Amino acid sequence: MTINAHPEYISAEKEYYSAENDEERLDALEKMISVLPGHKGAEKLRAQIRLRYKKLKEKLSKEKKSKKSSGKVGIKKEDMQAVIVGKTGTGKSSLISLLTNVRTKIADYHFTTKSPVVGIMDYDNIGIQLIEVPAIESEYYDRGIVNTADTIIVLVTSVEQISEIEKKIEKSKGKKIIVFNKIDLFSETEKRKLSATLSSKRHDFIMISTATGEGINKLKEKLFQSFPKLRIYTKEPGKDKGVKPIIMKPGSTVKDVAEKILKGFSAKIKETRIWGPSSKYPAQIVGLNHEMKDLDVVEFRTK
Repeated sequence: MTINAHPEYISAEKEYYSAENDEERLDALEKMISVLPGHKGAEKLRAQIRLRYKKLKEKLSKEKKSKKSSGKVGIKKEDMQAVIVGKTGTGKSSLISLLTNVRTKIADYHFTTKSPVVGIMDYDNIGIQLIEVPAIESEYYDRGIVNTADTIIVLVTSVEQISEIEKKIEKSKGKKIIVFNKIDLFSETEKRKLSATLSSKRHDFIMISTATGEGINKLKEKLFQSFPKLRIYTKEPGKDKGVKPIIMKPGSTVKDVAEKILKGFSAKIKETRIWGPSSKYPAQIVGLNHEMKDLDVVEFRTK
């Protein structure tokens, strides 16, 4: 070495050449830069080290972005989709485990969830897609899913968190339900005061405890009612209606139902009979443009 280097620089340089990965090399370069000689004879070395540091940092930044984009799993949106949004430590993972068929990683440290977790909540033989997104203050938070969801469960453990979260989800179009968790830690008097506060702010809310299960069944009902939907049952000639309904949007017609069953199916229909709220009498024969209502039963006869 042609410069009069400080022993700390020499030590950092050894760390750099013995490093096992780029993160360790970057740390060593930072140490080297901090203890580089300041005299004129070291100008060339300072420029070389800083350039090496800049290139390595850019490389690591690109790799990180690549991993985040390539590791992002595409989620197919179902007929009814809700997302759980909240800060770390509010019980998001516990809630999705209670509501659905998934068991997620739960820990005491921050940002346990680093990618969306998808589960299906069964309600009256209807599957509702429920997604837990990473904590809203973490780098893994996915606002794209939140912005397109039908319903947003805003999970909080304090009143102050509500406005903070609402600012971050203001572009979302879904219906918002404030779910106040950990009420098992509150006295009955405190619960009444909390309920009065939330009511005064005109929030659509429910208070629950993921620890005791209090309010979970009421939350399921409120969540189901939040979706604008029609439940249409199909019936084969001579048989009872199908057990699982087809979920349609309000204003859907007979043709829409047929096309959802199978693309192009409406062209094969010879006759349609309906039972239920939109029919004038049982087994009424209707056309493809007949508008359906919730809990209708439809029977298709093909050509």
